[in-house]
Amino acid sequence: MTPTVEIDGLRVIVAGTANRVLDDVSLSLAEGEILGIVGESGSGKTTLSLSSLGHVRPGLQIVAGRVSVGGRSLLGRPARELRRERSGLVAYVPQDPSSALNPSRRLGSQLREALSYGGRSDEAVETRIGQVLAQASLDSSTEFLKRYPHQLSGGQRQRLMIAMAFLVQPALIVMDEPTTGLDVSTQRHVLESVRTLAKSYHTSVIYVSHDISTVGVLADRVAVMYGGQVLEVGITAELFGSPLHPYTRALLRAVPSPETASTFLDIPGTIRRPTDARTGCVFAPRCAFAESRCATMTPEPVLRGNRQVRCLLVDELTPADDSDRGAVPSPAVRSEGTPVLTICDLRAAYGNKEVLHGVDLFLEPGSCLALVGESGSGKSTLARCIVGLHKNWSGGVRLSGKALAQQARHRSLAELQAVHYVFQNPYMSLHPRKTVGDTLDLTLRRFGVSGRADRSRRIESILEEVALPRGLSRSFPDRLSGGEKQRVAIARALLAEPDVLVCDEVTSSLDVSVQATIVNLLIRLQRERALSLLFITHNLALVRSISQEVAILSDGRIVEWGATDEVLSRPKSEYAAALLRDIPRLVPTDQIAEVSI
Repeated sequence: MTPTVEIDGLRVIVAGTANRVLDDVSLSLAEGEILGIVGESGSGKTTLSLSSLGHVRPGLQIVAGRVSVGGRSLLGRPARELRRERSGLVAYVPQDPSSALNPSRRLGSQLREALSYGGRSDEAVETRIGQVLAQASLDSSTEFLKRYPHQLSGGQRQRLMIAMAFLVQPALIVMDEPTTGLDVSTQRHVLESVRTLAKSYHTSVIYVSHDISTVGVLADRVAVMYGGQVLEVGITAELFGSPLHPYTRALLRAVPSPETASTFLDIPGTIRRPTDARTGCVFAPRCAFAESRCATMTPEPVLRGNRQVRCLLVDELTPADDSDRGAVPSPAVRSEGTPVLTICDLRAAYGNKEVLHGVDLFLEPGSCLALVGESGSGKSTLARCIVGLHKNWSGGVRLSGKALAQQARHRSLAELQAVHYVFQNPYMSLHPRKTVGDTLDLTLRRFGVSGRADRSRRIESILEEVALPRGLSRSFPDRLSGGEKQRVAIARALLAEPDVLVCDEVTSSLDVSVQATIVNLLIRLQRERALSLLFITHNLALVRSISQEVAILSDGRIVEWGATDEVLSRPKSEYAAALLRDIPRLVPTDQIAEVSI
């Protein structure tokens, strides 16, 4: 088919330097095709997606290559002319729809504005809006259009942004992590909307995501990026079913399986940065199969069937080379005894609205209890009640049989030390003007460690325990990656030597390799420290590997609770069964045994 989108030899650098953020990227999309772009954070996914719109972030510069959409070039044009050229030709759906929707304007007003430049009649505009909203599984009634963005759920806002992008029937839509943070059911609705609209309007879609399973469900083809290069591109089922490049294999080994418990295999080393030396293969320093020539010879793209691959060893590696690197079972370890944490008839409210209705749970010593459910089910509210950060609740929370005060400020120092919270967003929970060492030192001083030498020793020890270099203590948070920030947050909690660690969606915004590192760290710490974990997540694929028990929360009520294998293999409630059906799978269940990694 004639390509609608053509990217040829694209190179993007850090302005004023020779540091390449994208290097010799060539891709094409046919009409109505969905291309998934995957890779670790920092691999160049977002830069490529924005460049396909003729745009780069401040500080970057496009210095070579060609981008054509619908036969029209988007590079080398004056800014005003480029804006006019892009109108009706391309569209963009950001990760956070709240940042793109005007909070002070009604939904109908914002949708009509998107169609105000086409010379359509009022009747045609309303008809078009109703048509697209229906295809995005949204209400098109007058009442709905009068709402403001804050009156919609997260999934509704995301589908509204997708509908708005399709309104003018552009040739290309770029979607940057549009399902990050959504539960599996909401995610499924969003993906169905994307697929339906793309096929209905013959619109090409570039879909950027760190969630490889989601890309496997949605995309027609996949491009795997690392170090600013496309290392492998091909048809989704073929690429995920039988990966050729070592980096693709490594990424897929880090993807959790909803069917089996396993210890995930992360990728050793750190992501390549634009300032790193660019000789040889960009993945060679982290590649398990690298040879001496890989460090000096730059691989060119080669065709292997329907696949394009950048690897000097592509014809020498076989599936058998990966067989001894597969995931291994992660046995459940749990100490029987008096529950370390007991929740009795807990009811919580926001204002006059009750959101938790008589929740009963207990957590055994040394065990991990996963708490799962859709967005808005009450998971985070329950966690905040446990740690004393939500004040409007009743019922009982007991620590080793002793009742805890409702608010954290009324709890003793020993009780505060025993239950610690790791927040979902480490960007917001670490002080931006304090170094890592200062942040950790503050925790030690809070819990009575007075000697400076002793505190320094403990900080160095805990950084090593969470697999961070000791020199990181002198760094500020803005110099760390998302995974490094999350490990610092975990280290801070561990310094208090807690009995219970409450982890609230700690992997939701991480790519699969960093997610593997964090989950493996928590599993190891649970065993070595006999930690009790309350692991809150919407990622059901993780649950089987990290938890011994799982509780499913729906609309503020526990609808199912039991041993993880029992609940996930033989769910008794329709709600739990529906959640399990909505889990995105890398390949169809009947093809899992054929995957060559």
